[in-house]
Amino acid sequence: MVSRPNAGEIKLDTKIKDAEVYVNGAFAGTAKELKTMWLHQGTYNLEVSAPGRAAFATQIYVVNGKTLHLRPELHLEPKS
Repeated sequence: MVSRPNAGEIKLDTKIKDAEVYVNGAFAGTAKELKTMWLHQGTYNLEVSAPGRAAFATQIYVVNGKTLHLRPELHLEPKS
C-alpha cells in the first residue's frame, strides 16, 4: 500500500468508467483515471456524473492516513 504523508486516500468504485469526477466544482478526471485519489485533510464537495445518468454528489471529510471508499451509483435517468 502506498502511503502519503499529510493526505488521505479516496477510492472510487463505479461501473461507469467514463463518468466525470469533480472536486469542489473543478474537473479532476474520469472515474477510470481516478480509481484512487490522494487529498489533503479537509472537507470537499465531490460529484460524479455521466450523460444520461443521475449525478452522485456528496460532501466528504478526508482524514490523513485513512482510506474512504465511495461506491457512487449512477442510475439511468428516466426517459421523458
